[in-house]
Amino acid sequence: MISRQPNCVLHCLKVKEVDFLSFPLFGSEKNSDTRKLRAKWEFRVVLDGIHPSYMQVCGAKGPRPRYPRVWKTRNRIGTISKSAKLVDCIKELSNVKEEVYGALDSFIAWELEFPLITVKKALKTLEDQREWKRIIQVTKWMLSKGQGKTMGSYFTLLNALAEDGRLDEAEELWMKLFSENLESMPRVFFDKMVSIYYRRDMHEKMFEIFADMEELGIRPNTSIVKMVGDVFQKLGMLDKYEKLQKKYPPPKWEYRYIKGKRVRIRTKPSCESDDPGEAVNENDEKTDMNSKEMYDDIDGSVDAAEEPIYEVHNSS
Repeated sequence: MISRQPNCVLHCLKVKEVDFLSFPLFGSEKNSDTRKLRAKWEFRVVLDGIHPSYMQVCGAKGPRPRYPRVWKTRNRIGTISKSAKLVDCIKELSNVKEEVYGALDSFIAWELEFPLITVKKALKTLEDQREWKRIIQVTKWMLSKGQGKTMGSYFTLLNALAEDGRLDEAEELWMKLFSENLESMPRVFFDKMVSIYYRRDMHEKMFEIFADMEELGIRPNTSIVKMVGDVFQKLGMLDKYEKLQKKYPPPKWEYRYIKGKRVRIRTKPSCESDDPGEAVNENDEKTDMNSKEMYDDIDGSVDAAEEPIYEVHNSS
């Protein structure tokens, strides 16, 4: 490494000496068969206008120092701070579609790839703040870019449309997803649609969703059984309510995720006097698409070929 002083001119670089020294690579120092070439370089710098006694000599020893590349920066912005900036960027805007989409396009203008993780974290932040209109705008903008076309994104959009009171758009999205994914529709979508219709007292459409689940062989979870049973009791269909409780008894065990690990715990006995609306609110807040329930009381009487509890053509 060459040491420099201000106002100095480098005149020459001179190799002073190159010597060969016996240096053992392996084993003890007595092994003279293995040798290593060690070149001792000494750079003599002749400085203009300075006395020769001030000439500095340094030897280049050890590995060559590595310097960071000029096109790489060490100050990187994480996805959390980027998502926070994205939320602040669109939060104070109006509800005009062109204005929101323009701000989102300018936010990702210099990105080499679409920042999908940043947008997902921003959607989660907006969901915690219950900004349903912004969630709808950001999700539709993301889908228009051809990014994030997953069932999780569609579920976020469906939930935001329902919470914002846009039931027609939510039903249109549900029918589109249901027709495209007839046999692979996640159960959480059925749970969401049943809860939407239950809150609005739309019993006929709620029974249609439940009939579709039975026809496809999708076992309803506890919240769906509780909501459907509550409607049967309100309408005086006690025979259907008893049949429902017999076919889908409450589970004794369920799986929950605690710190990333799936834990099997015993379920608490549910009281008949509980309000199913509270269970719906709790289920919406803690919806987990990976959660599964384990039923121990499944016998031969519960079969896919069994007569359905409610059929769509009976309601007409």
